[in-house]
Amino acid sequence: MKRLLFIALILTVALGAYAKSKRPVKKSYVYRYYLIDKQPTSHSLAKPQHFLSERSIERRTRQGLSVDSTDLPVPRQYVRQFAVKGATVLGTSRWQNTVVVRAADTLVLNRLAQLPIVREARCVYIAPDSIEKNDDISWNVHDSFNRWDSVRNEPYGMAAHQIEMLNGLRLHEAGLTGKGMVIAILDGGFQNYDRIPALQHAKVLGVRDFVEPAGQTGSTNYTSNTSSVGKSFHQIDHGTRVFSAMAAYAPEVMIGTAPDASYWLLRSEDPATEQPVEEDFWTMAAEFADSVGVDVINSSLGYHQYDDGLPSYRLRDLDGRTAFISRTASMLARKGIVHCNSAGNSGIGEWKKIGVPADAPNILTVGAVDKKGVLAAFSSIGPSQDGRVKPDVVALGHNTTLISGRGTLVHDMGTSFSTPVTCGMVTCLWQGLRQLTALQIIELVRQSADQYDAPNNIYGYGLPDFWKAYQSGIAH
Repeated sequence: MKRLLFIALILTVALGAYAKSKRPVKKSYVYRYYLIDKQPTSHSLAKPQHFLSERSIERRTRQGLSVDSTDLPVPRQYVRQFAVKGATVLGTSRWQNTVVVRAADTLVLNRLAQLPIVREARCVYIAPDSIEKNDDISWNVHDSFNRWDSVRNEPYGMAAHQIEMLNGLRLHEAGLTGKGMVIAILDGGFQNYDRIPALQHAKVLGVRDFVEPAGQTGSTNYTSNTSSVGKSFHQIDHGTRVFSAMAAYAPEVMIGTAPDASYWLLRSEDPATEQPVEEDFWTMAAEFADSVGVDVINSSLGYHQYDDGLPSYRLRDLDGRTAFISRTASMLARKGIVHCNSAGNSGIGEWKKIGVPADAPNILTVGAVDKKGVLAAFSSIGPSQDGRVKPDVVALGHNTTLISGRGTLVHDMGTSFSTPVTCGMVTCLWQGLRQLTALQIIELVRQSADQYDAPNNIYGYGLPDFWKAYQSGIAH
């Protein structure tokens, strides 16, 4: 994800960034353990209400989807075997049947790998020697905008064009603004999300931190909607900007693409390092989002190269099946969730291609264009290595209008921001077409795009037309 923000970092350096102080990190390692089965589970598929919310079950039922063995939590009897002296269980994945454990001594972790219930073990995190300190600027919030930020007699203010490009204003005019829908945002930090006036209109159902879950140990409780979050949840504002693209409500300044939706804000990204354990945090967050009944997930995150010598991905791995995170993303539509993921910002780098989980099938991978519809140079390209069209669609990601963590109106660049612009419109579309499944909504969005008949590895299917998609959905 850090590499998704390389443009912003370059600009920061160009403006004369100061050297940040470092703080030492206590040495630790994290292993991911793949388990052999779920045989001792105390849960039953006949009683899914014990591990899924009513809304999650209803979402599946409405789309004709069954609760299956992948939905069963990892057996507590298995998880307890990893709770040995010197080790801490960070969480589990029910869909991939894994347990993630941290310890300071690799001997402890290697002994756990010998448990009869373990099929495979992988190191997914090595603590760095030190990390940069993050300054807390939570106090520095603006309670009003500059007069030049507003556009008189234009309700959507500076954000009008990014919605107009997707023909989304007509959905809003038809009363489709996300009401009754639930979106989960998976990101790296949500600075001041609860203090910014332009976001006070938003309905936040809950927040959760999967990187530093304050007060939580052991197996994650996927049906809990309460969680204390620490300072790290607020340290960066990338998630706040993403949130604002959909949820902001400041007439004549900015209105987001789904201002009346409800939101879960989930932190799965650790801005301090880039390591495979973030795929586990992301998976835990996605499964939690499923369990509480979200309809749509927005993730402006992506990975391909890791720190500390841990294995990175190769181009041949971008098949939607190799990466742990991509296997998770590939399951979301089968659980009845539409997932929107950023394509990545590697277009002018050596890598150039999409990352993971942008390579996953049955999701909407979103690239970035400028206000004229021309591909932004940084936007990562496809296709996937097995020949699928990627990105799926594009939206404004060059000078996207957003609200910063200080409450100011900003214009930022990245597929991180074209994605939530699109995700909000997907949510409004599905509000009006509740009879359709997640897979049908994804295909409807693709079919509405202006290059559907001639897709390529740069624009994918092109700019979607959400009013056209809505009309097509009604007709069928």
